Amino acid sequence: MATYGIPLLVLAATGSAALTGLAFALEWIPRVAAFTVAGTVVDRHGTARVFRAACLARALAVLAATGVLTALDAGSLAVTVTVMLLAASTGLLTEFSHVAAETVGGAASRSAGAQAHRVQSVLLGIDQTAMLAGPLVAGLLLEHGGPTAMLGTLAAFSLLAAALGSGERNTPTSTVLAKGGLRTGWATLRSLPALAWLVGGLVVSNTAIAVLQAAMPVIVVTELGRSSADAGLIWSAAAVASLLAIIAARRAIDRWGLWPVGAAAAVLAAGATLAVSQADTYRSYLLLIAVLMAGEGGLTVVLRTLRSHLIPADVFGSTLSLTILLLLLPFPAAGLLVAVLPSSQLGHAVTAAALLQAAGLATAFIRLCTLPAPPKPVP
Repeated sequence: MATYGIPLLVLAATGSAALTGLAFALEWIPRVAAFTVAGTVVDRHGTARVFRAACLARALAVLAATGVLTALDAGSLAVTVTVMLLAASTGLLTEFSHVAAETVGGAASRSAGAQAHRVQSVLLGIDQTAMLAGPLVAGLLLEHGGPTAMLGTLAAFSLLAAALGSGERNTPTSTVLAKGGLRTGWATLRSLPALAWLVGGLVVSNTAIAVLQAAMPVIVVTELGRSSADAGLIWSAAAVASLLAIIAARRAIDRWGLWPVGAAAAVLAAGATLAVSQADTYRSYLLLIAVLMAGEGGLTVVLRTLRSHLIPADVFGSTLSLTILLLLLPFPAAGLLVAVLPSSQLGHAVTAAALLQAAGLATAFIRLCTLPAPPKPVP
């Protein structure tokens, strides 16, 4: 809801495509910055404490913004400042809770041994189920209930997450190792060439995803004349496709292994992005982005499985933070790109990003095929 709903809120509150792109960037810049410290904080203080504190702080930030938006007139400078600050604060806090949750997931995967890809597919299924509902619910609430309804629901989910996550009792890891922060993560990543090449390919792929995410509210609402709910529906449909792909990837990895499944998912994702760059109707965007995110779902299962197999437990939080930091760097850049480009030029930006994605994924998987194959999971 935060990722897709808040840019829609900015567009509804300001009517500006440039401010919508800027809000997307402001949402992601703090997220990227959070990963310079989030892994270290989780390693030092434990997953439960960090997760609960981040969720509670996000709920307070959203409730404070709701009060301001209710009291002020739409379109005022104060409203614009409020929604921009909300984008930045929710982005920052969400990533602390995300690193905490992913660290717990990594521990569960290590306990599963050769079945790690199955654990990761279940965790991804939970994520994608939320992604299915979140964008659509945010769009519908914003369209029919206004900002108060959408933000009130977001705050309620944040409080619920804090309550449900409060029973976890994971303990911190060594403070000596935690002091290394991103330097420890960087050293670990450099020592794992398979993980490094896969992350590199996905960084390039995420550039295309980021441009699409940042541009979609403007394309759907401004260029195609559709509603906020229609914009949210695109990403909810994409979540359905991704969820199905995650289920299929789990079974395919059982049969063929990580690299063949990853290569097939990469071809699907790159081909769909190239097709999206030529789309000119709402239905085309809906279908092609669903196909694109199906490919991304398969790639994510491969990445998370490889991560859980290769990263040592005592530096998992720091290395996880670094890999996610690298994967998120394209998102604030995409928001700034949308902020400065005229709406009529967004299609060209998507085309350039699609070509870059195809080249990056092809290079990564060609290189991965020369490395020793990871162990094939035992059914």
